[in-house]
Amino acid sequence: MALVSDLTTKVLFETEKGYSYQCDLTNSIIINFVDTVSSYKIHDFLIFQKKVNNVDILNMLYDLSDQSDAQLIETTKRNFSRNLTICEIVQLRELLNGTKFTLNLHSMLCNILNADLV
Repeated sequence: MALVSDLTTKVLFETEKGYSYQCDLTNSIIINFVDTVSSYKIHDFLIFQKKVNNVDILNMLYDLSDQSDAQLIETTKRNFSRNLTICEIVQLRELLNGTKFTLNLHSMLCNILNADLV
């Protein structure tokens, strides 16, 4: 992360397995998860976050077949394509949900501050 200029990025959320930040130059969300870096416009990020949240982890846990030990997670524009274990899916969910929460909180705070100025 030291290579990225502090003037053009804002860290949104960080976990043990990765972090996310917003790039003002490209107007995108950058996700760094287990040494995989991917970039998303906000709409694509929300689609990706929803897709990861829709993975049926309980079904994976109860399924004893070898195929259920991991699942391929891909985005529509091929920004991210990895075969993730159940633990990695949970960790990615935490990162994506934390990032979305931070974006929503920032948006709400901006709306409140703008309303107070008017």
